[in-house]
Amino acid sequence: MPGFKMPLEGKKVGCLGAGAMGGALLEGLVRSGLVPPAHLAASDVREDRLRFLSSKLGIRTCTENVSLVAESDVVILAVKPPQVPAVLEEVAPHVRVERHLLVSIAAGVTTATVERRISGPVRVVRVMPNTPCLVGSGASAYCLGRHATPADGEIVAAIFGAVGRVVAVEETLMDAVTGLSGSGPAYMFLLLDAFIEAGVRVGLPREVARVLAAQTMLGSARMLLESGEHPAVLRDMVTTPGGTTAAGLFALEHGRLRAVIMEAVAAAVRRAGELLSDGEFCQPAGTDNRAAFRRQNSPSNDREFCQRADTDDTVAFRGQNSRSKER
Repeated sequence: MPGFKMPLEGKKVGCLGAGAMGGALLEGLVRSGLVPPAHLAASDVREDRLRFLSSKLGIRTCTENVSLVAESDVVILAVKPPQVPAVLEEVAPHVRVERHLLVSIAAGVTTATVERRISGPVRVVRVMPNTPCLVGSGASAYCLGRHATPADGEIVAAIFGAVGRVVAVEETLMDAVTGLSGSGPAYMFLLLDAFIEAGVRVGLPREVARVLAAQTMLGSARMLLESGEHPAVLRDMVTTPGGTTAAGLFALEHGRLRAVIMEAVAAAVRRAGELLSDGEFCQPAGTDNRAAFRRQNSPSNDREFCQRADTDDTVAFRGQNSRSKER
């Protein structure tokens, strides 16, 4: 369309941290064609990880965060929450408020937290993705910081739209997002595990049960999104009066399945709020939920950031030798 400009047209995008989520975003942008590889860059202390991404995607890589910021218009902060203070301290003097858009995917780190660590009216957008972004089917929610513009929101929507679906919310709803879609993949895997075991129990080979259960969940979700119908309408399409589906649904209702799911989401939302009020911030809730959270006992006593005990060590950062010694 003449005169229409794509949100990412002419933009250079850099990713501070080249771990699983950062790599997925870069791959999504290359695959979608939204940003040419020459306009994409990643920084990390793991040179083997950078070589892998450079070879696979054809993007620029570097081990210096400052160099990446200098060459980028959009900077994605894709490091663990405890690493955020040191990284921001390192790059803050090089952030130009008239040029740079900072996009944080560090779970629990508010836009105000990032803004306080950068001098001037920096534009910040906070995003809560989930782990299916790693296979291009993520669900991400974003909120604008105090100085971010609707155009910045369009840029972020384009980036995360390359790895799934994106919605905009107010920052006050980010705990709710965490409880629903952030933690949601774990709930889905639990349900899938139950369906697979149910299939095995009634005589199906395990691999057959696995394929049938997973594809049924995938196809059902696609029907819901593409049809726009209410779930109850789609459910009724499958349910014959007095039939097998009706019998199965009665058993689920008798077991309070819907109420239990609602209680699970509410519990996760409450926990997200507790961590926020305690000054703790955590890794994306969709990661391994068996691990306990731990407080970070840094010399700076910075309580704005925390880390799960099991987070992805492929995401490295440049701030290890920072004067703050924040971990």
